[in-house]
Amino acid sequence: MMTTKTKTPLFKGVFFDLDGTLADTAPDLVAAANLLRRVRDLPELPYAQLRPKASAGARGLIEGAFGYDPEHPEFATLRDEFLNNYAQNICVHSTLFDGVDELLTQLENQQIAWGIVTNKIERFTNPLLKLMGINERSQANISGDTTPFSKPHPAPILKAAEICGLSPADCLYVGDDLRDIEAGKAAGMKTVAAAYGYCGCDEPISQWGADFIIAHPSELESIIFS
Repeated sequence: MMTTKTKTPLFKGVFFDLDGTLADTAPDLVAAANLLRRVRDLPELPYAQLRPKASAGARGLIEGAFGYDPEHPEFATLRDEFLNNYAQNICVHSTLFDGVDELLTQLENQQIAWGIVTNKIERFTNPLLKLMGINERSQANISGDTTPFSKPHPAPILKAAEICGLSPADCLYVGDDLRDIEAGKAAGMKTVAAAYGYCGCDEPISQWGADFIIAHPSELESIIFS
């Protein structure tokens, strides 16, 4: 249980990546990828094998399920089919990670702004946040197509800070992918690497250059509050 009522916040805003950081969306993403295999009479792949690919969205999951990169002639067809599969079952098994709801409530009680900065496009972000019941709680919802750039470019994170009227130096960014840490640092924020997330890139999380590494969302309490 969070006990920060008498503690002083070190940040005025906290922004989160979505997939693999705020919400565990891999079950529905992996299901959409395995459906591609089933309709092609291929066996489903183990969840544990595809889970790390979830942070990279359609690109990562198609690569994990078929070994195809975006240059492969079948990639575009598979991507479109994957996205349609996902859109139809976007929040069947997806949930907030354990401890996240309590953390968000604590931020709200302490009047610390929080928001979401994801590379997931608005077509999927907005319905998912509504189904999860957090779209109106978040003070800034930035998708991969909200600005002309996506992470690791800092523009989406800077847009979130702008919407909340905050200086990036007063904010924290939390993510489970190297791109998140690169974007947060480029935006001038302190960064937290979420080791409980999908962490699908090749570089070990210890080499991402994050200011902090956490193994559970509850560990953010000691970072945000003194």
